[in-house]
Amino acid sequence: MPNRPYTHRERFRRLMHFQSVDRGIHWEFGFLDEAIQRFHREGLPEQYNDNGAIERYFGRDPVAGVPVHLSLHPGFAEEIIEETERTVTKRLASGEIAEIQKHGQHTIPHYLKFPIETRHDWEEFKERLDPADPVRHQHDYKALADRYRNSEAPICIGCGSYLGCIRNWVGFENLAFMVADDPGLVEEMVAHLCDLFLCELEPALKEIEVDFAAGWEDICFNTGSVIGPKHFRELVIPHQTRVMRLLRQHGVDVIYTDCDGNVNELLPLWIECGMNGMFPCEVNGGSDPVQLRARHDRDVLLFGGVAKKELAGTKEDILAELKRLAPLVEEGGFIPMVDHRCPEYVSYDNYRYYQREKLALLGFSQAEIAEIEPLRNMPATTPSAIA
Repeated sequence: MPNRPYTHRERFRRLMHFQSVDRGIHWEFGFLDEAIQRFHREGLPEQYNDNGAIERYFGRDPVAGVPVHLSLHPGFAEEIIEETERTVTKRLASGEIAEIQKHGQHTIPHYLKFPIETRHDWEEFKERLDPADPVRHQHDYKALADRYRNSEAPICIGCGSYLGCIRNWVGFENLAFMVADDPGLVEEMVAHLCDLFLCELEPALKEIEVDFAAGWEDICFNTGSVIGPKHFRELVIPHQTRVMRLLRQHGVDVIYTDCDGNVNELLPLWIECGMNGMFPCEVNGGSDPVQLRARHDRDVLLFGGVAKKELAGTKEDILAELKRLAPLVEEGGFIPMVDHRCPEYVSYDNYRYYQREKLALLGFSQAEIAEIEPLRNMPATTPSAIA
């Protein structure tokens, strides 16, 4: 180890390559709105009212992002179509028409109509995914290179969604039928997205040294994926591999995707195409990080995996969950976080206790923990047994 603490960037690079570090990395996934409201009632200062502000309040380690435009342009004009006492029906910027509950616990909207139902719809829709759109090429990456080169935070670049965004535009059930009825259209959409991603990523990667790439899918539930591994291999993997190859050609060998639910069927295909990271390792959804590491060894990097339901239990339950994950922390290639956004059934007191004990597990000193304002002067309700 050096005669000084590692920078955040050095620490990330070493941790993701299973090398020794001075301490682990402190990241989190954020909070549901109802959790933030509860935290305010139970002691969180009101000025910390969004995910970023709360995470900074809890001392989250920094990360820097390279700007790339991988989404729709232009988006759809948002408009309210109908409003009742209980719900509002509106067109979203991504094109879906959704009925959204106005009161009570926030839930997934009830989607009424999707922007892509036919090949004709796709032909019009893909104009919003034009790789040549000048709006997508406004950044002078050569001019930005020095800033990123001197960054002490790890550098992230987005690497897109290969089926998840199509699921949004087509609909979950409709996508499952489309895979059977018109697989050529599904593959054409995937291929077009990959063309866009390649066009966006290459200019940035040529100029900026990137430490990791992050995408998202959210195409799994607790029994598996919206489409099976056979179709995923045929329709998605050949095209996703093109993007993974580009990233790796430019030295980016930490590449993860955000996918809830049970990823076990798809993970071998992702590893095969060059993507090696899983987030958020949703335990109750079937993606326990301990089991993923046992199956795939160091071929898989893990982000998340702290079972959120355990945070609603006793202090002993929280401690037991962290101890369960301690061997992964020790081995490396793992950043423990709550395995989805923190829900409202977790008390602020429990969340603070979880944070304190997680930081102890990561190797933070008691003095470093005490520098984080919400963790100062916490009562020793149970021993800080991980330090």
